[in-house]
Amino acid sequence: MSFIAAVIQDSPIVFDLDSTIDKVEKLTEKAKEKNAELVVFPEAFISAYPKGLDFGARIGMRSEEGRLMYSKYYNSALDFNSKQFKKLCLIAKKYKILMSIGVIEKDHGTLYCTVLLISNKGEYLAKHRKVMPTAMERLIWGFGDGSTLPVISTNIGKIGSVICWENYMPLMRMAMYSKGIQLYCAPTADDRDTWISSMTHVALEGRCFVFSACQYLLRKDCPDYYNPIQGNDKNTIIMNGGSCIINPLGKVIAGPLREKSGILTAQVDLNEIIKGQYDFDVKGHYSRPDIFKLSINEKENKPAEYES
Repeated sequence: MSFIAAVIQDSPIVFDLDSTIDKVEKLTEKAKEKNAELVVFPEAFISAYPKGLDFGARIGMRSEEGRLMYSKYYNSALDFNSKQFKKLCLIAKKYKILMSIGVIEKDHGTLYCTVLLISNKGEYLAKHRKVMPTAMERLIWGFGDGSTLPVISTNIGKIGSVICWENYMPLMRMAMYSKGIQLYCAPTADDRDTWISSMTHVALEGRCFVFSACQYLLRKDCPDYYNPIQGNDKNTIIMNGGSCIINPLGKVIAGPLREKSGILTAQVDLNEIIKGQYDFDVKGHYSRPDIFKLSINEKENKPAEYES
């Protein structure tokens, strides 16, 4: 099985849900023009990774301005029962493309950093909620549980997502490897040079194709009321990209792309996975289950359960 995959490096229309989805369509169309059958968007592309903001929080206190900023963020997040969600599905169907896209999902009063998978027929396949928000992300995002750790079989391979620093969780990676992941989506907000070495390691360890998508975001891409710690010069770089595609033997076959927006593409041949597993299969002949065993709780954790 061979196909072209595309990784998007761009920015949303920050805190504007409808305009961001319109931009998703334009970028998806461009990816399809490159004959892509898979398109991977960055972490929190809908409708912001609010880098540089503090939401007015200090230990033991929150400001009214911070609450207002959070309300703007919440109102630009994606409700999975909304017309905007349906529009995303229609975009994937229109361009006949498998879509992996980072979204801020709202569920009741909580936001989650989520990756949404949509088939090339416009069908909702699955979602993955980030299980471990990093540092101040915990202020604004809830924690996912084991019920959203999918690896989905599609017509082009088995696909799943691990978000940003979840990739530094060895047991998280093993959970995905154990499900036979072939197309490993790693949307991120980490634009450091060191990120590429982590993605290379994942590709080698999992013997899978890795697609890492990061935003290229400037201060001028954000609304006037967005006051990041990086400063308010319109050309200040908030996120500098670093998106890449890596093959199962750790070779970077596209990127890393920095200092500009763009779409990376690469030819993906699933037979390369078999070649890599010849001498290393992390879930098979190299696993030693007689010594090491991973237990995964995939139960959905609800705050209230009712018994009749």
